[in-house]
Amino acid sequence: MSKNQLNDYFDELDDLDDSQDSSRKRISVKRESKRKEVEAKLFIRAQEIAKEFKFTYKAARFEEAWLLDSLTDIYEHQWISDVLRQVKGGKEASVYLCKSGTDMNVPFVAAKIYRPRALRNLKNDAEYRVGRVDLDADGTALWKEADVNAIAKRSTYGEEVRHKSWIAYEFKTMEKLFEVGVDVPRPYAMEKNAIVMDFIGDESAAAPILNSVNLSSNEAHELFDKVLRNIDVMLANDCIHGDLSAYNILYWNGAITLIDFPQIVLPKSNPTAWNIFQRDVIRVCDYFSAQGVRCDGRKIAADIWTSHGYRIGKQLDPKFLDPEDPADRKLWEKQK
Repeated sequence: MSKNQLNDYFDELDDLDDSQDSSRKRISVKRESKRKEVEAKLFIRAQEIAKEFKFTYKAARFEEAWLLDSLTDIYEHQWISDVLRQVKGGKEASVYLCKSGTDMNVPFVAAKIYRPRALRNLKNDAEYRVGRVDLDADGTALWKEADVNAIAKRSTYGEEVRHKSWIAYEFKTMEKLFEVGVDVPRPYAMEKNAIVMDFIGDESAAAPILNSVNLSSNEAHELFDKVLRNIDVMLANDCIHGDLSAYNILYWNGAITLIDFPQIVLPKSNPTAWNIFQRDVIRVCDYFSAQGVRCDGRKIAADIWTSHGYRIGKQLDPKFLDPEDPADRKLWEKQK
């Protein structure tokens, strides 16, 4: 039984989910029996891999299998030597504090691990992908017409290719932005569902998100200027974060770090780029306004945007706002 069979078992579970309309049908006895059979195989294979890769973190059974599937290659390449604990859970991905491997010159790293093919359910992902060339698992442009067509048709295989492309975009974007001096975690490696990067924090605590921090007046102004500098440098390098807010900025020892880049937007080729850029800037300004910084998000967005030679687009379309996001609801109220 090969190591790759673990991923095949995840795919089988996904296919079982795909065949079910959960809003109208109950899982049949036969399908449930098949699910239990696949899960049993998955856990048996996970235990075989676990004999080679043991980690400190006590994960639930399915999570353990998912971690082993995602991190075994990274472990074998000596990027990590142990998984210590989960520091952030999420619907699409979770982040784990890991002890570095022998080839690393830092004591700890973070492993961001995407849930198996969960990205198929991301809302409005097409909005961000417009103008982007899909990437393969190595971060190079897809050249096979069959792969491109599979993504367009949203077939099972196409969803897998799309999943890998989304992760590859995050990794390649982080590499690019780190090199030009944007405050992002340094990325080290990408394998399958995982990205290994600098851990922001220390062994006892991870850096909190900026939204959970109350700043002094002086620090608020200083960090506001730093965030704007990052936004400006990103735009100068043909990147828009696409989902920037105080929820995607970490705060640690007086410094900020921007995170979460899979939905990166290309300003020159995406027709909704101005709307997305304006939304990012306004969200950031909303946080810093609450911290006592006087700022006009729309004016700042327009000034940065036009300083790089771009033309102002139309007013932010409400279809690009998430009604479940408090920051987006606030934007809609202001725009009405």
